[in-house]
Amino acid sequence: VQLQASGGGLVQPGGSLRLSCAASGFTLDYYTIGWFRQAPGKEREGVSCSISDGSTYYADSVKGRFTISRDNAKATVYLQMHSLKPEDTAVYFCARPRFAGYPRPPQLADTSYDYWGQGTLVTVSS
Repeated sequence: VQLQASGGGLVQPGGSLRLSCAASGFTLDYYTIGWFRQAPGKEREGVSCSISDGSTYYADSVKGRFTISRDNAKATVYLQMHSLKPEDTAVYFCARPRFAGYPRPPQLADTSYDYWGQGTLVTVSS
């Protein structure tokens, strides 16, 4: 199982970025992928997840601004981020639970995920 996050960078407040999580070593169609982030000095928090049945979950802090999507044919999950705020600055990670289907609840708890990719840094600053 390999997960490769990319797409981070420096963006001004109010700007947009799209993160990608490239999956390999398994069939993405059957698995949940979650996006998490960790800001300096803070605990890792769940941002969003995409369930294999098409369901999606979002943290309250990003609802209406972030959209998660997947392209199973490309084995990639995306996180489109709009209206970015300085408090969105963090290292963003993608992760997968050990088993197919729904992750152990709660769906955005990092303890529900077993495989992690390296992070990609998002900096929101003027």
